[in-house]
Amino acid sequence: MIKKNNFFKNYSNQSIAYKKNLAKTKKLFNSLKEDIYQNKIEVLETFEKKYNYDFSEDTIKKFSNYKNIILIGMGGSILGAKSIYFFLKKKVKKKIFFFDNLDINLYLKYKKIEKIKNSCFVVISKSGNTLETIVNLGTIFSKKKLLNKLIIITEIKNSALVDIADKFNAEIIEHKEFVGGRYSVLSETGIFPTRLMGLNLEKFKNLKKLVKNKNFVSSLIKNVATIYTLQSAKVKNSVILSYDSDLNHLGFWYQQLTAESLGKNKNGINPFLSFGPKDHHSLLQLYLDGPRDKFFTFFYSSAEGKKIKISQQMKSPAIKFLNKKSLKFIINAQLKAIKNIFRLKKIPYREIYFNKKNEKELVEMFTFFVLETLLLAKLLKADPFNQPAVEAVKIETKKFLV
Repeated sequence: MIKKNNFFKNYSNQSIAYKKNLAKTKKLFNSLKEDIYQNKIEVLETFEKKYNYDFSEDTIKKFSNYKNIILIGMGGSILGAKSIYFFLKKKVKKKIFFFDNLDINLYLKYKKIEKIKNSCFVVISKSGNTLETIVNLGTIFSKKKLLNKLIIITEIKNSALVDIADKFNAEIIEHKEFVGGRYSVLSETGIFPTRLMGLNLEKFKNLKKLVKNKNFVSSLIKNVATIYTLQSAKVKNSVILSYDSDLNHLGFWYQQLTAESLGKNKNGINPFLSFGPKDHHSLLQLYLDGPRDKFFTFFYSSAEGKKIKISQQMKSPAIKFLNKKSLKFIINAQLKAIKNIFRLKKIPYREIYFNKKNEKELVEMFTFFVLETLLLAKLLKADPFNQPAVEAVKIETKKFLV
């Protein structure tokens, strides 16, 4: 998936600015690599196999018998598990319900969820006081349904969720204080729910091996140097263009990671999601002929679709060229076309192809994007672990509720 030449196309790597930034990025990576070897970056411990989870195999077995999993959280607390589920959903035999927003329509859609038998509830909030998470828990579920079926992942401290856990005899799994929500995808936050789904990503975590892999490192450094060079030239809009809907939630996870980590001090990168080929008929005109303030990342995969073909009854001279073509072939043709036009117009893009769509590829991509973000934060002189502006909104919101 991540190859040596898997970096930006249509971008001159001969410019003086790029060469300087490439040298700077290599130096920063070597420093980051040294910190990884010496275990100096606590959050990256969760990307190693030896990371000790705050749940036992007995806890997994206890709740694995439930056929339905209701997952409640906001932002990084749920985006990781959601991206894992949709990426690997063909391997999941259970029904998963996600409550990740305050939405009356979502509530109405699932208002009968209490009637679903054989369900357990996983509630995730690092602080234990996330407003939306507590409201969803309080408006959707009754005491009877929660009793002995509730798992709460949170910091072990005084909080609303710890109080609720005590009241409903809930299982508490510690959300480590040093693991921020958007970096928690391979910690308890992401791994415990996916273990209940019957998935096992832990054995594919191998951070220290990846930072020794020449192809991985080469691609990482060139990607970072290019993004920073583009950002310095005021090309700050990062558009993920996905051609497989199962990859969309990986894009949403990347969006939060990038936005919250780098959006500091009136600087940063604006991450947007776009969906092909649907958006060819709405946004493509802007992408091709609008302001040159965007760079693109194509997400696509070896998804099924080769056996899905146009009915022979849909014969017409006007569409003779579609005869016997599969849906997958047609989507790939549209993707190839847009890449060719991007090359002609010299619009910078990179492509990430998931060949097998398996756990190994997904864990590798999580690791790649996290390291990319940490390196960009160093180049942009941003603290990648805080979100002070978001905290200000939380404080202001409480004023209107008290």
